[in-house]
This record gives sequence, structure tokens and C-alpha cells, in this order.
Amino acid sequence: MTIFVLVHGAWHGPWAWERLTPLLHQAGVRTMTPALTLEGDAGLDTHVHEVLTALDAAATVDEDVVLVGHSYAGLVVRQATDLRPDLVNHVILVDGWAGGDGASMFSLAPDTFVNAIRASADSRHIPAPPPASFGVTDPDNARWLASRLRPQPLRTFAEATRLRGAVDRIPGTAIHCRPQSYPFDSFAGAIGYRSIALDGPHDVMLTHPQALARLLLDAHAFQFNNKKLKD
Repeated sequence: MTIFVLVHGAWHGPWAWERLTPLLHQAGVRTMTPALTLEGDAGLDTHVHEVLTALDAAATVDEDVVLVGHSYAGLVVRQATDLRPDLVNHVILVDGWAGGDGASMFSLAPDTFVNAIRASADSRHIPAPPPASFGVTDPDNARWLASRLRPQPLRTFAEATRLRGAVDRIPGTAIHCRPQSYPFDSFAGAIGYRSIALDGPHDVMLTHPQALARLLLDAHAFQFNNKKLKD
């Protein structure tokens, strides 16, 4: 059986997937939505180990594990996969930040982004930006999102990933939303992932859950069938 382990991005929580998961369940797959700690001095390594805990749990009951990371969590899921390559069958990034060994949010992002983040942050946390920063402009959706966003630990953006190369042996797909806010398709190309465009804003799982669910399922079916042909 297939399970999608869905990892939320910065400032968000597992609630980010609540409009998407019922659609995946209707398609006959299971889901898991681990929470990344947003309190205290949590760093990227903290989040990686929280995802590892979820992967260990998923692997006990499912043979086909798809690890999905949205935005910042692209960095998290790639390092988690690098540490547990035997537990992950497919990595999918959704508008995900990604790079090689040593990449971080601050190393990948343009100077304007980094300077704005550092200017708004205190010594430990980055306040949540407004919903429009995630492409959510509908008034009802914007109010819903604003009430749920939480400050992000500053260390998560500063810490660099540590990759040994195992993640590069696991198939990867990148879904990039358009119009693009950042060059997520270029990040995907640099790490060798197949890139697929999806019309919608950065928080596409909130605004276009049906389209994203369909693309996630299609992307994994493509990868599964491609593997069978190679075998």
C-alpha cells in the first residue's frame, strides 16, 4: 500500500494539508502529516529528525512511501531521505527549496529575501508574513490562513543541509507552481528532478487541492510505472 508523508513548510502546520488529504484517501492511499516544531530553538536538524520518526512509523506498515515536502520542507525531506534512503521510494517537492550538500534557505534565496527575513526576525523567530505572500488573496481563505500561521525558528533558515549522496539515488519529482515566486524549477533541475508545472499560488494545497492531489498521484504513478519498466 502507498502512503504519502506530507511535510508542511515554514510558518505552517499539519493543518496545511487538511483540504488535500481526503482527496488522497479517496484514491486509496494513506497519509501522514508530521508536525515540525516551531517553538524554542528548533533548527533544520530538529525537523529532519521529526520527519525520520514519521518515516520509521510509516515503514512498519507500508511498502511504498512517498515523502512530500512543501516549500522550506524541500530541504528537510531531502536530508531525511539521505539518512533513510531504504525507507523512501519517491521524493516529491511542491514549490520546494532544494540544493546539494550545504544548501540552506539563506544560501538559496535572493539577497532581498534574506535581508527582509533578517530585518523582521528577532533573535530566535521570524514572524509569519501575510497570506498574500503565499499567494492566498481570497478574503475568506486569507483570514483562515492568517489565524493559523505561526512564527518560524530562525535557525531553520540558517542551518545548512548535510547530504552524503544517498538521496540522489532515490527518484525525485518537483512540482512548481506558476506564475513562479522563486525559481523552483531551476532548483529541481540542479538536483536532477523531473519538474512539472501546476497553475496556482505557492500555497496551492489550500487553494487548488483537487489539482494538486491529481498531480501528486499522477507523478507517483509515472515514477512507479517507470521503475517497473526498468526492472
